[in-house]
Amino acid sequence: MESTRSELYFVFMNFDPEYDRLRSDRTKRGAYELDMYLSKKHDELLARTLEPGSYKKTLSLVIVDGFAVEITDDQANVLRSAEGVRVVEKNQEIA
Repeated sequence: MESTRSELYFVFMNFDPEYDRLRSDRTKRGAYELDMYLSKKHDELLARTLEPGSYKKTLSLVIVDGFAVEITDDQANVLRSAEGVRVVEKNQEIA
C-alpha cells in the first residue's frame, strides 16, 4: 500500500569536492555561490527522482550539504537509493 501522508525528512548528500571547494571561500560572494550551487543541486536531484508537485523542499542546509523536504515514506525510500544520497532521515520531535 502506498503512503500518501507527507512528513518532513532530512536528506544528506555524499562527499562532493565542488561543495568543499565552494565552502572554503569565506567571502560574501563565496557564500552566495555555495548557496546557489546547493539549491540547484538539491532541486535537480528531486526533479529527476520524484514526481513533480509531489514534494515540497523547505530548505537547503549549507553547512552539511543536505536539505529538508516534505515527502511520503515511499518517496523517502526512493530517495535513499538515489545516486549521491548518503542518508534520508525522518524528522523526529524530541519530547
